[in-house]
Amino acid sequence: MTDFKEKNSNDRSREYLANERTFLAWIRTSIALMGFGFVIVKFTLFLKELSLLLKTTHVPVKEYSAIIGVIMVAIGVIIAILAFIQYRKNYKQLKNNSFVYSSMLSLLITLIIILGGIFLMFYLLSNI
Repeated sequence: MTDFKEKNSNDRSREYLANERTFLAWIRTSIALMGFGFVIVKFTLFLKELSLLLKTTHVPVKEYSAIIGVIMVAIGVIIAILAFIQYRKNYKQLKNNSFVYSSMLSLLITLIIILGGIFLMFYLLSNI
């Protein structure tokens, strides 16, 4: 009887820890997007200051870069919020032994990244 309880306890621990690792992976992804967005905005400000310092208009500065950076930070925040909601939902399902797989978060994030990539491709192609 104790072997069954111990095995069940180990399996449940693995499930909870897997849920935790998945949540932390989503958090790392959101932090990476926020950091990348921050770098884009700061680089845009650097280019503006550089063009003012050199008193030249040869440095191409577009307002779209700052907007894209802010959007990436916002997407990072949204991913963190959705990841926490998904984590709590999975935790409650595991606790109640009623886990139901859902790929909605993965699908949503994949679509956002694909649309963002397509938008960036067109943006970069228009500047060539």
